[in-house]
Amino acid sequence: METLETDRFPLYIEHMRLPDLEAWAIFASVVEHRSFSAAAEAIGISKATVSKAISRLEAHLGQSLFHRTSRRLTLTENGKALAERAQRMLAEARCAEEEAHDAATAPAGLVRIAAPMTFGLSHVAPAIADFMLEHPAIHIDLRLSDAKIDIVAEGFDIALRIADLPDSSLRARRLAPITVRIVASPAYLDRHGRPRHPAELAQHEVFGYANVSNPTWQFRKGSEEAAVRPAGRFITDSGDATLPLLHAGLGIARLPDFIVDAEIAAGRLEAILDDWSAPPIALHLVTPPGALRPARVDKLIDFLAERFRRLCAARG
Repeated sequence: METLETDRFPLYIEHMRLPDLEAWAIFASVVEHRSFSAAAEAIGISKATVSKAISRLEAHLGQSLFHRTSRRLTLTENGKALAERAQRMLAEARCAEEEAHDAATAPAGLVRIAAPMTFGLSHVAPAIADFMLEHPAIHIDLRLSDAKIDIVAEGFDIALRIADLPDSSLRARRLAPITVRIVASPAYLDRHGRPRHPAELAQHEVFGYANVSNPTWQFRKGSEEAAVRPAGRFITDSGDATLPLLHAGLGIARLPDFIVDAEIAAGRLEAILDDWSAPPIALHLVTPPGALRPARVDKLIDFLAERFRRLCAARG
């Protein structure tokens, strides 16, 4: 039988220092809730305990994590660098516990999801309703906005994004392609003419979209490329907000198919320049970095992926 060499065991303990996981978790909570008091309330401990844990962690790291004044609490540069790791550690610890729990019980708890406004109303909300009927123990917090959000900093489990995604530390799953159409009302085009080449858009009232890093419209037809920068009187961060101006015959817009296909079918809008293609974009499901996720989040991810895959197939 093997025996423990007890005379060597204390040496092992002396050289092994475990991380202060409680302090890291409290730090992550302070970052999430933006104050010691709010973090203490969320965790269910005293503000003094939160303060001691942060001081203990700062002493161990040899650096300050927060700038503290009587009115404000802000992260130091070192704190900013460590905040995402702390939140990741806390999230993975929660996932490990929930994974063990979910193995014995049906998935339960809260899933926070962010989605674009129009797509969220027309497609995500109905999907969520069906999902909640199947999973009565899962709660959903759905936030709709066309603004790009920091899902890690704001504590979201899932974000749906319609874009050509840049490289990042986030995990992204491509769900379905999205077609972009150039549209105007037939009345506008009757008055001002129908552009046959993207360069002709420079003579038209062209609406802009605010939630993009590069507002230039790119086009390709065969080997020919063209680029146009919208220069109209109207810019917005909502595709739906453009529709009344289009109906009024005030200009031309570039909008995704899920906003304009019904308008085109009804004759209220007309698509132009369809023989020119735009850079491809798609609907992506984005999650925070890290391999572990609660079972309830995986359930919703799989449900949405299948729902939007079928939706895309039906429209194609």
